[in-house]
Amino acid sequence: MEKSKDKEVYAFGIVTEALPNTLFRVELETNNKMIIAYLAGKMRLHRIRVLVGDKVKVVIDNYGEKGRIVQRL
Repeated sequence: MEKSKDKEVYAFGIVTEALPNTLFRVELETNNKMIIAYLAGKMRLHRIRVLVGDKVKVVIDNYGEKGRIVQRL
C-alpha cells in the first residue's frame, strides 16, 4: 500500500476552538464545514503553537470528517 502525497487534499480554514490533546475545531473556508483536526508531527516536534483565530492549512482525509494541520499561516 503506497501513500502518495500527490493525492492529498489541502484546504484552508480558521481555528474556532481548541480541544484537549492537540485537537482543534477548524472551519473550512471553501464550504464553511466544521472538522476536527490534529497537529502534524513536525508541528508538534517544533512546538509551533496554534491558537483560536489562526488561519491554518489542513490536509483533509478521504472521508472528510478529520484533518491534519500542516501549516499555520
